Amino acid sequence: MPYNIIKVNMTSDKNSLSSGLEDYIEAIYIAKTNKVPLKGAELARKLNISRASVSEALSKLVSKGLITYESYGVITLTKKGEEEAEKVYSKHNVLKQFFESVLDVEPLEATENACKIEHIVSEKVLNSIKSFTDFYNSNKKFFSDLKDNYK
Repeated sequence: MPYNIIKVNMTSDKNSLSSGLEDYIEAIYIAKTNKVPLKGAELARKLNISRASVSEALSKLVSKGLITYESYGVITLTKKGEEEAEKVYSKHNVLKQFFESVLDVEPLEATENACKIEHIVSEKVLNSIKSFTDFYNSNKKFFSDLKDNYK
């Protein structure tokens, strides 16, 4: 039976964020939670991206109502921006925790993979991963014993 290839446009919604913009808003959110004022130049250094690219991305985030920002000023998340950033950050953490606790992946590799996957994972799959991770963490002895039986 042949497989049908379905092309999905992940950014078809006018208000949705591209993976790049998600990275920006997540970095801004992390700086905010760490109480570190963040300006465009620092964001460029943090993401290893040109200042021109950062300026363009910040303009897009302003037009979407997710941040307030003026050239050379501190970047501030709006209420809507903070809500969006929390979603992205939460996805990242769910995936990172799954990789580390269930798959026993080293933290750096878990972080790198979570950063890549957080942009494409569906809400349904993410919820399943979270549920399984919670179940796994609540039943570590069972899984450890099971693993020992198959050595």
